Amino acid sequence: MIALALASLRHRLAAFVATFLAVLVGSALLVACGGLFETALRLNAQPQRLAGAELLVTGSEGFKLPDQESETVPYAERSGVNMARLSQLRALPGVADAWADLSFPAVVAGQAPTGGTVLSGHDWASAGITPYTLTDGAAPHEGEVVLDAATASRARVHPGDDVRLVVSGRPESFTVAGVAASRQHVDAAAMFFATTDVDRLSAHPDTADVIGIRPADGVSADELAGRLPAGLTVLTGEDRGAAEFPGIAGSMLPLILLSSIFGGMVLVVMALVVWATISLSVRQRQRELALLRATGATPAQTRTLVVAETMAVAVLAAAGGLLLGSVVGDVIFRLSAERGVVPAALEFRQGPIPFAAGALLALVAPWLAARFAAGAAARTKPVQALVEASIPPATVHPARRLLARVFVAGTGALAVSTMFLDPDTAAAVGGPAVLTGAIAVALLGPELVDLLVARAAPAIRRLAGRHGPLAVINTRSRAVQFAAVLTPLTLATAIALGNVYSQTTMDAAALDAHVGELRADAVVGSAAGGIAPGLLDTIRDTPGVTAAAALVTSSGWLERPYDGRGSDPWPFVGISDGSALATPVTAGSLTDLDGNTVALPASQAEDLGLTVGSAVTLRLGDGTRAKVRVVALLDSPSNYGSVVVPASLLAPHTLTGLPSHVLVQGNPAGLQQRLRDFPGTTLGGQDALAAEFAQGQNVQAWINYLLAALALAYAAIASVNTLAVAVLSRRRELAVQRLAGATRREVTRMLAVESAVIAVAGLALGAVIALCTVLPTAVAVGSWIPTGPVWVLLATIAAVFLIVHPVTLVTARLAMRRAAISTV
Repeated sequence: MIALALASLRHRLAAFVATFLAVLVGSALLVACGGLFETALRLNAQPQRLAGAELLVTGSEGFKLPDQESETVPYAERSGVNMARLSQLRALPGVADAWADLSFPAVVAGQAPTGGTVLSGHDWASAGITPYTLTDGAAPHEGEVVLDAATASRARVHPGDDVRLVVSGRPESFTVAGVAASRQHVDAAAMFFATTDVDRLSAHPDTADVIGIRPADGVSADELAGRLPAGLTVLTGEDRGAAEFPGIAGSMLPLILLSSIFGGMVLVVMALVVWATISLSVRQRQRELALLRATGATPAQTRTLVVAETMAVAVLAAAGGLLLGSVVGDVIFRLSAERGVVPAALEFRQGPIPFAAGALLALVAPWLAARFAAGAAARTKPVQALVEASIPPATVHPARRLLARVFVAGTGALAVSTMFLDPDTAAAVGGPAVLTGAIAVALLGPELVDLLVARAAPAIRRLAGRHGPLAVINTRSRAVQFAAVLTPLTLATAIALGNVYSQTTMDAAALDAHVGELRADAVVGSAAGGIAPGLLDTIRDTPGVTAAAALVTSSGWLERPYDGRGSDPWPFVGISDGSALATPVTAGSLTDLDGNTVALPASQAEDLGLTVGSAVTLRLGDGTRAKVRVVALLDSPSNYGSVVVPASLLAPHTLTGLPSHVLVQGNPAGLQQRLRDFPGTTLGGQDALAAEFAQGQNVQAWINYLLAALALAYAAIASVNTLAVAVLSRRRELAVQRLAGATRREVTRMLAVESAVIAVAGLALGAVIALCTVLPTAVAVGSWIPTGPVWVLLATIAAVFLIVHPVTLVTARLAMRRAAISTV
């Protein structure tokens, strides 16, 4: 049977193209997802500016959750090291030298930051950590700066010239003392100042971002790391990049989510598409398989034939997928970095395990699909199969019907339960509804085609004219064939609409809630690293400004009493004026929000037994503990509340140490003119705040857009091949119609009506399934009505028709290429 299966492949090339492409794409994507998962576990990034130090000592690696034995969640901000550690480390045996590095915002006025960061200001004492060496001029003194060669070239300055910089939000003029060059390539600009200026300009001069250590001759980095005092976070090798590039440590969870969710969906979609394709192939070969049974082939031998044919194709496709997987993985990773899902400095790693796992899963899915599809053919009696080969019945096995009802009930249960969950849980629970609904359609495919076309027959006859009646008859009689097209179209529509609109609905609700917390008629931002106190005072003194408040955003936890949020920290909002907060106050007063105080969502305070005056310990974004007193309880949205603290408390514990925006109230006509004295500042509306809050939502949105593209790609693979095979197999039928008087154009229009009916059915069923996810999600987030761009719906509709219509026209022309009498 295996030899017969291999011999039959060359005669059924078209029937196996869809299986080949489905497994090829699936294998490549599974290998790519394996690479993303390995990248999340490794988190390797080559250091640049810190490459000269073989060991890097940083602050705490993350927040160890109080209710977990071992889980540690990375901090949102950079955790620093006390400067007092520098002298201790220098005195250790085996240490040749050590440098403390402290970074703060610094850009040349009028120039955009390079290397994706504004943290270009450093103490000249830390130049040896790269190392940077002077190529011209001398070390800086107070009021002077040393620029790296690229920055000096762009600014067109030389030693002795004056250069205007924006340092920690403040525009100042410095004299260029010298120009320095590094031994290796460094993307980010570097500006070195005297220690006296660093103490004045930095928001936290007593805390180093990192301490770099060079071992003495004959001492390895690993050996020296074992000698360092306990309690320090020591990085060596490729792990050192995490100390230089913020966000590396926080990339683990986004990459794991991306790889696991996307990989799981790839596996399910591939299995459904392969199953539908193989089922159609088996159905079309019922006469051949029946003849095999009639000549003595056993059910097991028939099943072996189908499985062997499928696996021969699958093995070739999986091998091709291994070659394609590394390319696809690198493309997905680079696109993710461009969207801000992961830092650009993170390296994509793909070892042998992702290739092995991808190949194994890519072979298991078609094997199971082939076994399942071949089972029905193997159990069919030979005489019955010969009858079914001419007119395949539109009924399905009772077991399939029962299983479909289970999946329908599961879809309904998921939809109902989603309504009563919080947004994050609702996204996890409601998402699988698109799969359970699509599986139900796959199980009931032939019966659904027959039922839907029967119900829509009057409308089809009216819209299609004289082509309608025959199209209805053909579609119902060939329900089994068209079900193989209906399943991928339904799945693609459900995933595209369900995942995307669920995400846009959640994003819109979250943005409205967070932006709605704040009150502002105008918003001032800065592309130079933050808002300096002088800028805030200038805005307040502008005629027409009734109030101006500095805004700082970060994230953290309520550590004592513990809030139980685990890996999902609270959004922290820092404001310098309580009038900028629009959230109603249920107890206490925002006028007391000063110093070490906090305003909490009333619902969370109630859960933790807190009232106005209660003491709370916060864990801020850089790992610092802050003991604060509750001064107000807020009537925040139940799903999107924020922990509000004074800006002066939160800002020093952020990456730049400065507020990010100023919330302006009033009608300041001359504000734009005053901002010209502060290079890099921007003036806009609350859209700037929406962009700030939206940065954290990139991961899930990116996953859903990838899933939508995947579903449509698989729908195209399955539908194009299935339609082509189905139309070409009807050559004699179409020839008989032409002999009866129909023209080629009339036959083509009839086929177009048939494919349009299936396209509309797939869109309708997919939309219904998508609503089982989208509507409950809207209820869960409190918006009630889904929101999202209309172009997604229009693009999905266009994609479905572009999948089915062109292939129908092309294959119809091929099927009728010969003379009708010759075909008959």
